[in-house]
Amino acid sequence: MDRRKFIKDSALASSLFFVPSFVKAFESVAAAQLGYKRLVIVQLAGGNDGLNTIIPHNNDIYYNARPRLAITKDIIKLNDDLGFHSSLSPLRALYDNGELSILNNVGYPNPVRSHFRSMDIWQTASDSDEYLQSGWLGRYLDAHGKKPYNAIEMDEQLSLAMKGEHFNGIATNDYKVLYRTAKDPYFKNVLNHYNDAHLSEHNLGYLYQTLIEAKSSAKYIYENTKVRLSQQEYPQNKFAKQLKNVAQFINSGLETKVFYTSLGGFDTHANQQNKQARLLKQYAESVSAFVKDLKQNGTFNDTLILTFSEFGRRVKQNAANGTDHGAANNVFIIGKNLKKAGFYNSLASLSDLDTNGDLKYEIDFRSVYATVLSKWMNVSTEGIINSKQKTLNFI
Repeated sequence: MDRRKFIKDSALASSLFFVPSFVKAFESVAAAQLGYKRLVIVQLAGGNDGLNTIIPHNNDIYYNARPRLAITKDIIKLNDDLGFHSSLSPLRALYDNGELSILNNVGYPNPVRSHFRSMDIWQTASDSDEYLQSGWLGRYLDAHGKKPYNAIEMDEQLSLAMKGEHFNGIATNDYKVLYRTAKDPYFKNVLNHYNDAHLSEHNLGYLYQTLIEAKSSAKYIYENTKVRLSQQEYPQNKFAKQLKNVAQFINSGLETKVFYTSLGGFDTHANQQNKQARLLKQYAESVSAFVKDLKQNGTFNDTLILTFSEFGRRVKQNAANGTDHGAANNVFIIGKNLKKAGFYNSLASLSDLDTNGDLKYEIDFRSVYATVLSKWMNVSTEGIINSKQKTLNFI
């Protein structure tokens, strides 16, 4: 194989399969044990406005701070103080069944209001002044994974959250395309030319086994995903398609423990009301269909769904009928037999804000991660989450 063509095709393969930094990880983690439950992450990208999601409908400060933006109609009141945005009505059944826990005021010390930096912090579980190159789920794979398909992201690109120091997950929005790509003659050429002097000379030998693992994962996903239509009707949007694919993987019994999905568009600096209402409707309807699908197939009990956004929004509305970047926000946990369903804690004071006019955080998001890992995935958090993070009692 021509060296220039090899390097060019290697770049293509890296973008498709997200080659780990060191192939030795495939060997070192082979005997490690996976957790026994599945985790589905939902990322609301852009910074969802938590105050117009979980609405303090009995708080005058909220209405005074948002004279045009505050929600006044069709609030789904869940208690005397808080209620759902009407777009979240599909989640009411989960709330009533004790299958939804809402954590308020989730954040971290010295919050950063940059989308990219704050998302990195959430995805790596770092301090605000700490820069990590691996994600918390990637480190979970480093310690407890076996194969790339143990973690799948429903996208064309792999999030930092899913990249370990030695081991990465798989990113695909269509497992059939992934499989066809893995059968491309390029891979056969790599195998045939593994002993080429150029590979040894430029220390590219690790790519060989990495591609073998990627190809094997694509084959495994394709062959073990049942080719049958879901009996559950899903909304017609990209996010719902992600969850439908995840349900198909789960219901097929894949040995995948982590699934990562995302819904974008929540950066609502202007004309927020209609935009957020539409996005929350997509989120709630899609998640509701997903849960029903799992229940129909007997897989809901072993699945936990965690929804987060990189930050909340400012308490006070801006001049463009929107909200600017804030800090603490709510996190949704959906699952069976939650220890504390409903509201895990009260909303932070709207009269005691930080110096930027944002809600003060009460729960460190890394405590949420530590709880999920230790109490749900049944693994040690050592080397994954800072040991100072205490676990919570929602599961």
